[in-house]
Amino acid sequence: MIAFLDQLPPPVTTKRPRPNLLLHCGARAVDRNDVQRVSTPHATDTWTPIPHLELVAQVEHTLKANGLVVGTQAHSLSHEGLRYFGLMEIQRSESDEDYCWVLGLRNSHDKTFPAGIVAGAQIFICDNLSFSGEVKLARKHTTHITRDLPRLVQSAVGKLMDRWHHQDTRLSIYKLTEIEDRTAHDLVVRATDVGVCPNKLIPRVLHEWREPRHEAFQPRNAWSLFNAFTEALKGNLIELPRRTEALHGLLDTHVGLHSPS
Repeated sequence: MIAFLDQLPPPVTTKRPRPNLLLHCGARAVDRNDVQRVSTPHATDTWTPIPHLELVAQVEHTLKANGLVVGTQAHSLSHEGLRYFGLMEIQRSESDEDYCWVLGLRNSHDKTFPAGIVAGAQIFICDNLSFSGEVKLARKHTTHITRDLPRLVQSAVGKLMDRWHHQDTRLSIYKLTEIEDRTAHDLVVRATDVGVCPNKLIPRVLHEWREPRHEAFQPRNAWSLFNAFTEALKGNLIELPRRTEALHGLLDTHVGLHSPS
């Protein structure tokens, strides 16, 4: 096990619920101690498995070194501990309120898939091997994986930081872009055309727009409309990444972040 494992601070406790980790196919939610207790198979000439917790600890170490805060986490194991899946919330500070990023991890001891990291503002990671996000990397369990892992994790975190800057810019412009009801209604209809949501969700989106449940979304701007959509889209984790990408495309074009292709 890597030397800095016992030196890591505990994750920051937040008011948010545990990150969504969709479990089926025999996976079960576990705590960190259960992950640490999983034994790692012996390496061969062509295959070098790593402890599940080594991947988790390396990621935590790199996040801390880059000034990021690890929030709530979720861990799971399947196939008698041979496969690991996990999620952790990432913040730049404990006071971040508008959004956070979620980073997902997976690792296997049965040669099913490589050690992997995926990160994004919206993410879906599932034990049926679906694995989606805006920042991705994977490393096969071959010789020198332990040597290469810190560099690969740093690369993923670096890409995450770049995406975070882009998301900050997007959020600021959304907040500055006022939207009248007529325009909001037009965007909701157009959203069905680009696959953001089915027609049956239109009433729910409009209700969240007209009567937002959170005070922060009372202003009539693109940020409030975005959150009206995300409130209505909650629940379908499989479709959420694709739908959110389509929603950003629609709203980014409206606020002038890019021109339609």
